[in-house]
Amino acid sequence: MVATVNEKVILLVEDNPMDEELTLRALKKSKVLNPVVVARDGVAALDYLFARGPHAGRSTADLPQLVLLDLKLPKLDGLEVLKEVRKHEITKLLPVVILTSSVEEDDVARGYSLGANSYVRKPVDFDQFSESVRQLGLYWLVLNQQVPPGRRA
Repeated sequence: MVATVNEKVILLVEDNPMDEELTLRALKKSKVLNPVVVARDGVAALDYLFARGPHAGRSTADLPQLVLLDLKLPKLDGLEVLKEVRKHEITKLLPVVILTSSVEEDDVARGYSLGANSYVRKPVDFDQFSESVRQLGLYWLVLNQQVPPGRRA
């Protein structure tokens, strides 16, 4: 998906096709109509954010409004992605919500210590999952006041 400037894009970083589909369905059901860019591994997520590889030429000023980040990813896991995102001036304040099935307390602690804005466990039940995604969309895309564009640091 190619988003136009000023659209509030969601970057979904998810390697499981079923979880990807559930998330997209839950967003649609919740009337969150923002464009969603899907990265299926940690390297692809960083390529998108830093406009490199297949995304070379995209302006790094066009950051997503929100990153929904799974932890268990191929190539580079979610915590490593988060660590890299927080190291760079242009992405250090980007809202990152860990959306994962991990119940490991260490994952929660490490996620927050690396700068996650929120940690949400994926409910197994679709209705509960859909409600979680609806609330995430409402808060992060509508209610939350973000740093104005051009004032990222």
